[in-house]
This record gives sequence, C-alpha cells and structure tokens, in this order.
Amino acid sequence: MVETYRDATFISTDAHVTEPVELYAERVDTEFRDRAPRIETRDGWRTLFAEGLDPRKLMTANELADAVIGDFDTADRIRDQGRDGVSAEVIFPTFALQACFAADDAALQLALCRAYNDWAVEMFGDEHRMLAVGLVPMLDLDDAIAEATRLADTGVRALFLPARVPSRPYNDGEYDRFWAFAQELGLPLTFHSGTGYEPRIVRGPGGAVINYILGAQLDGPMVLLAMSAGGALDRFPGLRLVTVETGASWLGWIMTQADEVYKKHSMWARPQLSLKPSELIRRQCHATFMYDPVAINNRHITGVETLMWGNDYPHPEGTWPISQEIAAKQFDGVSDEELRAIVGGTAAEVFGFKLD
Repeated sequence: MVETYRDATFISTDAHVTEPVELYAERVDTEFRDRAPRIETRDGWRTLFAEGLDPRKLMTANELADAVIGDFDTADRIRDQGRDGVSAEVIFPTFALQACFAADDAALQLALCRAYNDWAVEMFGDEHRMLAVGLVPMLDLDDAIAEATRLADTGVRALFLPARVPSRPYNDGEYDRFWAFAQELGLPLTFHSGTGYEPRIVRGPGGAVINYILGAQLDGPMVLLAMSAGGALDRFPGLRLVTVETGASWLGWIMTQADEVYKKHSMWARPQLSLKPSELIRRQCHATFMYDPVAINNRHITGVETLMWGNDYPHPEGTWPISQEIAAKQFDGVSDEELRAIVGGTAAEVFGFKLD
C-alpha cells in the first residue's frame, strides 16, 4: 500500500471487474443461452454482442494481452488497488453494465442478472474489503423484489439498479412497493451511469464526449430529481441512493434550481413535499466522482455528505493508478475532516466498510 494523501483512508466507490463473458451462457437456463452476451472477433476487433445494444467494439484482437483487465483474483485486486492507495472497493461489472439491463425482456434480464450475481458472490463474498454490488432488474417488480431478497440472504451489502428504465421512469408511483421493500431491507441502492439503455446516443464527431456527459453523467440528475421531486425520498426516508460514475458538478445546480422551481411552481407541483428537494437529496443521496474540482468547490452548497470518491479502476477515464497525485491537486485547501469524509468516511458508513 502506497502512502496516501494526508494519511486518509481511500475507499473507491466506483471500481470494476472484467467478468468472463462466458459466465452468462454457462449459468443461464438453456432457453436463454443463445441470447446471452458474447464477444466475437469481427474485422480485427473484439466486439461485444448483447440483446438491446448495438455491437460494441472493445479493443483490437492483438491488444488483449496487454490490456489492464481488472480481473477477479482477489490478491491481484488488492495489489493493484494498493498501488493506488485504495483500502477497499465497491465493485461493479463491466460487460453487465449494459448487457444485463438493455434487453426489453424481463425474463432475460432476470436470468442474466442472476448469473452475474451468483458468480460475483462466489468470487468476492468472503472478502470484506471488496463489495460486489448485486444487480436488480427493474422491468418486473416482482422479479426485482425476489432477486433483492435472494441477494440480501447471501450477504450482499448493496444493490445495483439500472440508471434508466425507458418503459417506466423512476417517478412512477408503481415503484413504491419496491421502494418500501428496499427501505425495509436497508441496503443502499446504486445507479451506475449509462445503464438501462443504449448509451451511444450521438454518432459522429464529438460523440465520445457528448455521450459521456449528456448521456451517462446526466443519469445522476435524472435519478435524483425523479426520486426527490417525484416524492419517493419523502415517502421513504430510509432509502439511500448513490449515483455512480456520474461526476458531481451538477449536484449544486440541481439542488439550488429544484428548490427554486419547486417554490415558484408550488401551485402546480405534485406531490407536495415535506422538505425542499435539496434537503431530501442531502439527507439521502450521494454522487461519486473521480476528478471533479467543481463538485469539491461546491461542497458548501451540496454538503460534504453527498460526495463520494472513486477511482474507476481499471477503466482509462478513471484516476488509477495515480489517484494520490490527483488527490493532492483536487483536494488542496479542503480540510482534513472533509477530505476523510469524501474519500472514505461516508463510503464506510453507507456501504458498511470497517475503517480500521
């Protein structure tokens, strides 16, 4: 473990494992095996094929041997994260991010999510420093409740819902029975950016930047506004929400503007809330970021408690393996108490890590 910035405990709330894509075909029922995600080499590219997604080029075939893949050997991960000064991690899948939530078939989604969940529990269930989130498909709420129950019984400490469900946005009252169940279950609900839909919305020049910001990062505001202005956070004060890899610059914007719009449109706003939207968000929500000095500068508006850090290991848009160097830049001028909360303290409280 390298020396960490100001001796703080760093917990990455956004890390990834590159799961073997073969697990889906191997673990789902026979009826779904020919519909499982797969990787094939097409025109020299390793390409992911999954129902509900356009074919996705991953890397050229000859790059595979040199790739940083974020494997599932716990010793390898402890070594790699230790190089970055990270003591514990919340682990999200790689292929499953889109592949398990993209199809519009509820039975297929459930089968794929269960396949990944069983594999992840086998790989990481005994290592407290590695929290693999459990995937919960939301097309059928009976399926969602059943899978969340099964995951809790295995000891999983956090649930992963798609950021978007195109057929039913999260302000729909039909979700209340799931929110009520989740509140009773007491596990945090995570929403990783770019999930539940085809995230490559814009093609052509600038698409990589536009899609990441106006697609993936705006998933954070969409989730938190739906849940706060839509009233779910007010009705279910025990819910804890975490938007992942969404950045957090937008938090100050939506918290101030949602309050102002709610006040100015109070005669039309439904439902009527017991608290301001910003107060509900501050009480129950968090957003993760990698490098986001604007979010850090806005902490006096959003509250420090809404901010969580992650290194996005091993993905190239993250800060691994130079997170400590970047921390020294983006946390300059931040008090020790605030720094410790953002990079590890709040994560330990929300996800149940032991800081010692």
